Amino acid sequence: MDHRRCPAAHPDDPTPCTGPVAVTVLDTTNAGANGCEHHGARLLASLAGGRVYALPDAPTGAAIRVFKAADGIRPFCWIEGPRTEPSQLSRAENRARAHL
Repeated sequence: MDHRRCPAAHPDDPTPCTGPVAVTVLDTTNAGANGCEHHGARLLASLAGGRVYALPDAPTGAAIRVFKAADGIRPFCWIEGPRTEPSQLSRAENRARAHL
């Protein structure tokens, strides 16, 4: 059985890929990785100032789905333990806290 995963999958993230490699996620220095939508979103959520772009043969809407999913995912979400600092929360959680 082939257990290879997309380049965007963090080595410590135990989740499998979902779908084909469809997006490129770039950090603020333009270093990046191609990935499935699932791992692309998890990677984007773990980057400050990251960007996502659909690959030429990606399904329609792939980049926006990744962008929207990343908003609700905590950085390095596979790490267990208490999460209380803003850098440990999702962007959506931080927005909600700002409106309290």
